[in-house]
Amino acid sequence: MAIEITLPRLGWSMEEGVFQSWLKKEGDEVQTGEPLFVLESDKAAQEVEATDSGILHIPARAPQPGEMTKVGRVLGYLLEPGENPPSAGAPTQTAPEIAADSATAKPAPAPIPDPAVPPVDYPIHANAETPASPRARRAARRIGVDLQSVEPGGKSGRIREQDVLAQKTETVLGTSAPVGNLRRIIADRMMISKQSTAPVTLHARCDATRMVELRRELKQVIQGGAIPSYNDIIAKVVARTLAKHPMLASRWEKDQILVPEVFNIGLAVDTEQGLLVPVIKDVGNMPLAMLARKSRELIEATRSRRVSPDDLRGGNFTITSLGSFDIESFTPIINFPETAVLGIGSIIREPVAGPSDSIVLRDMMRLSLTFDHRVVDGAPAARFLQEVRRGVESPAVFLLAQESLGKTAS
Repeated sequence: MAIEITLPRLGWSMEEGVFQSWLKKEGDEVQTGEPLFVLESDKAAQEVEATDSGILHIPARAPQPGEMTKVGRVLGYLLEPGENPPSAGAPTQTAPEIAADSATAKPAPAPIPDPAVPPVDYPIHANAETPASPRARRAARRIGVDLQSVEPGGKSGRIREQDVLAQKTETVLGTSAPVGNLRRIIADRMMISKQSTAPVTLHARCDATRMVELRRELKQVIQGGAIPSYNDIIAKVVARTLAKHPMLASRWEKDQILVPEVFNIGLAVDTEQGLLVPVIKDVGNMPLAMLARKSRELIEATRSRRVSPDDLRGGNFTITSLGSFDIESFTPIINFPETAVLGIGSIIREPVAGPSDSIVLRDMMRLSLTFDHRVVDGAPAARFLQEVRRGVESPAVFLLAQESLGKTAS
């Protein structure tokens, strides 16, 4: 009897995903546990394994690469040797009947980078040495851009999808950029956040001179390991401060507010595909060196689309930084359903008033806290931001105090 291959639900809130490509061909023999196709959810692109064995049949009505597909849709069939495929009019299961763990296919434990599944509308003029991402190559084929004429816009030196789209926009007036699945999801979530929260933003100016000096000293001391970034140091400050102000890490759910027991901090990461937020679990109990290593690994995995969906779940507070773009301050949007997000601006050397009315140069930085006023009032949010500022201004004291508290508790 033919076994249906259906689109699985990779998360409790997932209702649709982008079918990327088959990893087997029509007529191939498939064994249980073998990677069968690639599916892109709102979290990441990953291989999906077969949970049964048989001969793969891909019907004409199967989704095409890049097509948005509902959970539960039949993608293909696994047949017995010599068995005829089901007729085109045969009934299939619908999305509500497909549970997350009952589909014919299941997600593989480790995701892979989003593979290139290029259309064939246009030829692409590029050789193997052309430094371009798979999405850039696919976009070039789709809209007819010569990759050899595109200048890479990122720091990596590779041509990105947005570089290709920008080239098309420059050369053909009125051409619109296609909206990818991740961009559509980001847009939907931003609107949900704005419509489902009562956002208020507080701004604070702090003296980051000691943090800059601490990182400079750590760079001299640490040999061969991950150097803690400013974001790592601030994440430690935030985690400790959340322990005193847990409502900033809570979430409003129906008629109750859920307060977490541990503080998992998300780091907003700019990728070629769009903004993603990998989550570092239990930051408060993680040594700074381990935090630096973990954040570096997560950021690299996120930008290369190797991040696990589990690493994109479970956050209860988000940190986002535009300091590397010389942005002094901004108004971040809450990563719904979280309650608050902290925006970090650039560090700028500025003259400030010193002792005895003297003028001294200090490394100044601005912090922006957006919080949901339904959950937290202005004064508690201000106290939280005030304490974060103190931690940034005296990070060494903060780290020593935390270490002392840990030894006392043990």
